[in-house]
Amino acid sequence: MTGDKLLQVLATLANPHRLRVVAALAEERNYVSQLARELDISRALLQVHLRKLVAAGLVSATIEVSEDGKAMKFYEVTPFAVQLTPQTIMAAARSLGSETDLELEVQ
Repeated sequence: MTGDKLLQVLATLANPHRLRVVAALAEERNYVSQLARELDISRALLQVHLRKLVAAGLVSATIEVSEDGKAMKFYEVTPFAVQLTPQTIMAAARSLGSETDLELEVQ
């Protein structure tokens, strides 16, 4: 994992809402309305967090058609592992992009 990608993943997971989303989706895939109810947050706020999780490669989405003909977007955790050791941090630091690039990715 590059240093830029590591920073993106860690920054994405540094939010308690996103940690809760990943934890819920690790149990089972779900769609926005149901997941928002389970996590007791608004759908709009959940969408913001899901976009960041998808951008970091931690969550993926698929669109399916329900029995009543509605298109539903289901989210699920993408398998990932982050191992932090002094050696992996050294390797990641060597591959960091410019500070401007990093600031844009983390936001």
